[in-house]
Order: sequence, then structure tokens, then C-alpha cells
Amino acid sequence: MTQLLRVQNFNVSSDGIGAGEHQSLENPFGHVDPGRLFAWAGATASWPMRTDPGGSRGLDDYFTRDYARNIGAEIMGRNKFGPQRGPWNDHEWRGWWGNEPPFRTPVFVMTHHKRPSFTLSDTTFHFVDGDPAIVLEQAREAAQGKDVRLGGGVTTVRQFLDADLVDTMHVAVSPVKLGSGLRLWDSPDELLDRFDLEVVPSPSGVTHHLFWRK
Repeated sequence: MTQLLRVQNFNVSSDGIGAGEHQSLENPFGHVDPGRLFAWAGATASWPMRTDPGGSRGLDDYFTRDYARNIGAEIMGRNKFGPQRGPWNDHEWRGWWGNEPPFRTPVFVMTHHKRPSFTLSDTTFHFVDGDPAIVLEQAREAAQGKDVRLGGGVTTVRQFLDADLVDTMHVAVSPVKLGSGLRLWDSPDELLDRFDLEVVPSPSGVTHHLFWRK
């Protein structure tokens, strides 16, 4: 079976914005409040950071659970890993997620400034410099037959879309308008030359956009 490159549970606003400007250590999404985009997932019973019982079931919960299904590796851009730019001046910085990152697979961080790989819990981060096709080849080998998740951020997803490497994509469009920031699209119709699309509204107000390669 072919190993798919999948975008899973990627969140954008109604005007296509997935992250804000002026990212920093204190504000990983820049000026955008991530709670406005991720509220649908945080309300589900399967949200991995849930500390109290309860939560919604149904469609949103299905997508929350589907995040890790058959994933053997992840690719992300450096901006998703952390706020540093240029050469790595602080190797003590090991990502936003603390000592137990949620990925539980090899993770390939795309950067022009390499640093040694390291492992936290059951996640190993590798820092790779290469074009999307080369990085995807490395991730597929590490995934050992499972699919590869393309985790973002926006710029990285666009790189892989432009290289025509994405097989399936789930984008959750939240009913908020942000106005400025990093934009995944002006309209999802831009992708219809290469993908079939099904749009599924949820009672939470979010609209799930499901793309698969024609």
C-alpha cells in the first residue's frame, strides 16, 4: 500500500489564515489567539490535553482521534518547532511541548541550520535541510510503511502543495475572521485542479474540508 502524505486537523480561519504575525516564545501563533481556531478540538472527549471528564462526541471527536491513525512520522517547518531564527544559539530549547511531545514518532524539522537529533520520551526530532521531495523520502523511510503527517505550519504546507506531494488533507475552517497573518488560501477552490473536495459542517460551527488527490 502506498504511504500517504497527510495533512491532519490543520486549522484556519474563515479567511484562510492559519497563524498570526510576530511569533514569539510567549505567543507561538503570533497575534492570533489559537483558542479561536482550535476550540472545536479542545471541546472533544478525545482531546489529548483534556484534564476533566466529558467532552463532545461525534464528528469533531472523530477527527481528533484520527490525528494519529497509521502515522509513522511527521514533517514540520522550523517555525512550528520554535521561535528561533538563524543559527541555533540555544540547544537547550527543545520545542513548545515539554518533555513529552504529542507526536510519538520521528519528526523531521525542515531548517537551513542543522543541529543534532534528540529524543524526548517517544519522539525523536531530526533537523534536515533539503527540498520537500528529499525530506519526504527520509520521513517515509522512518515511517516504516505507515503514512507521514505534514504538520505545518502554513508555509510548509504550501511548499508541499506547490511541489504536488500532498495526498490527502483535512482542514478545519473555524467561523472566525482574522484579517491578517499567514494565509493557507484565499479560497479552497484554488486546489480543485488537483484534489476532490468534500465540505462537511459540524454542529460546533467548524467546517471540515476533506481533500484527496484526483
